[in-house]
Amino acid sequence: MNPIIPLLDMKAPYLELQAELDACCRRVMESGWYILGQEVEQFEADFAAFCGVKHCIGVANGLDALRLILHALDIGAGDEVIVPANTYIATWLAVSQTGARPMPVEPVEVTCNMDPQRIEAAITPRTRAILPVHLYGQPAEMAPILAIAARHGLKVIEDAAQAHGAVYQNLKAGALGDAAGFSFYPGKNLGAFGDAGAVMTNDDALAERLRRLRNYGSTVKYHNEEKGFNSRLDPLQAAFLAVKLRRLDEWNRRRETIAQFYLRELAGCPALILPMAAAAARPCWHQFVIRHPHRDALQAILTRQGIGTLIHYPIPPHLSPAYRELGFTTGDFPLTEALAGSVLSIPMGPHLSLAESQRVVDCLWQASKELAA
Repeated sequence: MNPIIPLLDMKAPYLELQAELDACCRRVMESGWYILGQEVEQFEADFAAFCGVKHCIGVANGLDALRLILHALDIGAGDEVIVPANTYIATWLAVSQTGARPMPVEPVEVTCNMDPQRIEAAITPRTRAILPVHLYGQPAEMAPILAIAARHGLKVIEDAAQAHGAVYQNLKAGALGDAAGFSFYPGKNLGAFGDAGAVMTNDDALAERLRRLRNYGSTVKYHNEEKGFNSRLDPLQAAFLAVKLRRLDEWNRRRETIAQFYLRELAGCPALILPMAAAAARPCWHQFVIRHPHRDALQAILTRQGIGTLIHYPIPPHLSPAYRELGFTTGDFPLTEALAGSVLSIPMGPHLSLAESQRVVDCLWQASKELAA
């Protein structure tokens, strides 16, 4: 029996970088400094330089990154924020946790990202911001989104949780809007060994307020200027991330090689719809997401063949019980619902071998032919 090919090999990054990671672990543990401090500041400087922005503010996780941005912009009860209908629920949660209302917009079918042509119809006098997501590592079509925001006096907040190193019009994700939230969840292209996140911005005043908000509303111990939060990037995770950041471009190139192999070798596969990036966008291929009209049957066949898969995401936020109070029902966002019923993520990662990629391709062809028969 063939060995299982996981959706993502979670141990491989540690094994590749074991000596460096172990050394930085010892360094942090021996330092006696375990909240904020030099390790966090160094990673913040490194990641800001990588993304091409002035400020990086390390926080506890990706959801907090978005929530703190919205709070720092004084977005709250009575306000509305335009979000993708097709996204992970965390995008919506960040909005609703401030007291504001998420206003969903359908995606462009070929990219699965927010459709700029549908945004203006969702704008009301209460709209304060647009929150596009670079889903699966595919940059959203930011040029028209930014133009719409400028016309209506709205802020643009990037949900870049899956877009570490993705590029749009020669700018990195995180440098495209007024601010951006990143997640360093372990499975991300740049993943910690636990929860972690960061906010990126070129706005000096916003950065200063975010540094207060993440630390109880304080920049000087026991002097609390406002009601803040406890959401700080851990120094140990910052040290780990700094090591992995030095490999991120290389690891993203490996992902690109696998993606191009899939796109080439799966072209023409019966009933299979392959991912497509927007013009001027260079994905970082966080996930390689295919679509199939018989997705569940396809997944079952691949599972029997030892091919790891996952559905990102089976329940759209508007149909989640968590948002029943908004009153949405099946059929309100038909394209989003169609995507939820047909998308399937297949193995992708910098440690996936060519032989493993070939086996994934062979199994997909076999399964697609079987389902087409």
